[in-house]
Amino acid sequence: MSKKQFKAESKRLLELMINSIYTHKEIFLRELISNASDAIDKLYYKALTDEAIKFEKDNYYIRIIPDKKNRELRVIDTGIGMTKEELEDNLGTIARSGSLSFKKENESQEGYDIIGQFGVGFYSAFMAADTITVISKVFGSDEAYKWESQGTDGYSIAVCEKDTVGTEIILKLKQNTEDDNYDEFLDEYRLKNLVKKYSDFIRYPIKMNVTISKLKEGSKDEYDEHVEEQIVNSMVPIWRKNRNELKDEDYVQFYEEKHYGFDKPVKHVHISTDGVVSYTAILYIPEKTPFDYYTKEYEKGLELYSSGVLIMNKCSDLLPDYFSFVKGLVDSADLSLNISREMLQHDRQLKLIAKNIKTKIKGELLELQKADRENYEKFYQSFGRQLKYGVYSDFGGNKDMLQDLLMFYSSKEKKPVTLDEYLSRMVEDQKYIYYATGESVARIEKLPQTELVAEKGYEILYLTDDIDEFAVKMLMSYKEKEFKSVSSQDLGIEDKENEAKAETEEKSHKELFEKMTTILADKVKEVRVSKRLKSHPVCLTNEGEISIEMEKVLNAMPNNEQKIKADKVLEINPNHEIFKALTAAYEKDPDKLSLYTNVLYNQALLIEGLPVQDPVEFTNNICKLMVG
Repeated sequence: MSKKQFKAESKRLLELMINSIYTHKEIFLRELISNASDAIDKLYYKALTDEAIKFEKDNYYIRIIPDKKNRELRVIDTGIGMTKEELEDNLGTIARSGSLSFKKENESQEGYDIIGQFGVGFYSAFMAADTITVISKVFGSDEAYKWESQGTDGYSIAVCEKDTVGTEIILKLKQNTEDDNYDEFLDEYRLKNLVKKYSDFIRYPIKMNVTISKLKEGSKDEYDEHVEEQIVNSMVPIWRKNRNELKDEDYVQFYEEKHYGFDKPVKHVHISTDGVVSYTAILYIPEKTPFDYYTKEYEKGLELYSSGVLIMNKCSDLLPDYFSFVKGLVDSADLSLNISREMLQHDRQLKLIAKNIKTKIKGELLELQKADRENYEKFYQSFGRQLKYGVYSDFGGNKDMLQDLLMFYSSKEKKPVTLDEYLSRMVEDQKYIYYATGESVARIEKLPQTELVAEKGYEILYLTDDIDEFAVKMLMSYKEKEFKSVSSQDLGIEDKENEAKAETEEKSHKELFEKMTTILADKVKEVRVSKRLKSHPVCLTNEGEISIEMEKVLNAMPNNEQKIKADKVLEINPNHEIFKALTAAYEKDPDKLSLYTNVLYNQALLIEGLPVQDPVEFTNNICKLMVG
């Protein structure tokens, strides 16, 4: 039995595959099981054109046998087997795939997909084995052959004995090292877990002899053990079942089995699409955020399968960041896999699936919003923040996709409402969508800036999340209606008579406001008469793009050494008693005017939830006012 050399620059290529192509050593079991499934598929294809072959699926299986004593792991199939020439061609030439060539020859056949495409997966077993032996007997032949290799030095092929048709692969496992524990591939529990992880939905039974322990009757610590043959894979994935056969409970159970979350999903989506790219998918919209969702450690992505074989545990390319909360999986036989089958080439099939999924998720969320508002609000409480981040990110590129999903608390409805619902209630002459920002609904309701808008009977959206105003600024408008903060200089609703009166007051007390502006120095841009205040004496508004609330958010960010400042304006109510006191102090007592001005400014800061720069000075000023 002479040794032969691998073709296709074997040594360098084999070293590359063993050391570089595969990220995890455990992948080899997935590859060997996929090849075994292919071998059974080939016999099925042959049965379609050969009436002499009776293909009864129950008679075909894959068996895994760990042998701890001899440090061997065996993977056995009852498939079509290989001739001497096929062993030479498929295993002697690295990167040649018998599965791929068989697939091309039988493209007209329907019903089964051949998983293997590249013919390199077999060699991944050298990551865990020193020696690989393949014993195979092809269907219709009396002869069997043994292929054996210890890696890059080459291989040998010889005639051998085998009673049944099919292939047996025997791995002589490597010895353990400080970094690698190869004994794990002889552990029944570990092997079962690897099958469940990567090959649970291989269409043929994967059998193992499993040791069962049972507590002896009447004993607290003694066990009886016996070996039991088990099928360790599920075979038929839920996503390949007819939706009419499945109940909501089945989807929830699958969600729990896959450990997608500890909550109950508010909605599930079962997609089955045939077209340019055919794929099936099950998507879940969770009710609650995972504990690490808003951290850098959170990984988004859907499980990706190719013909039932797990390719990627989290394929992030299938979900945009703003839908990163979605859990589930996609299975497609049309994907272009790379050489290791561990990741995807970024081709148009993947992009098309991702685009379809994105559109489907939005549609399902809109349906949930309309048909089951209670559950939508639960979802939105958990993930609305992520949708608003999506609006703000990418320079607003996703706002058209997301704006109909957004909700904000309504001053009229006393609950979250959509932008479309707000528009449906707008007063006939209302020009803008009005909003107010603050730390809480209770705090916003007391803001002086809301008085004029509320008096007009206009609905106000309360923005209480730190991302809210940034998202609204990025939206700019909704269905041609511009957003307007109640703190904006021009609300577009000022009464002409009151506006004229305010302008008169502004002119007649010009020196007073200039003096107050000087007293507050760099604290405010200007002090002026308010056109919006009704009962409150004072408020802060802003000019420019940075609002007071945005100033708070930006300055609260870590590592923000350069403090952001909004251009603040201190507005004084000319109809309030305090205005008379200000004019009198201006005329008679400059020190009292300074006292009043600083107290009013600090009051305005407190109303806005901003810190008073000098609390001691503020309390002393209050005491001065109290004692007259």
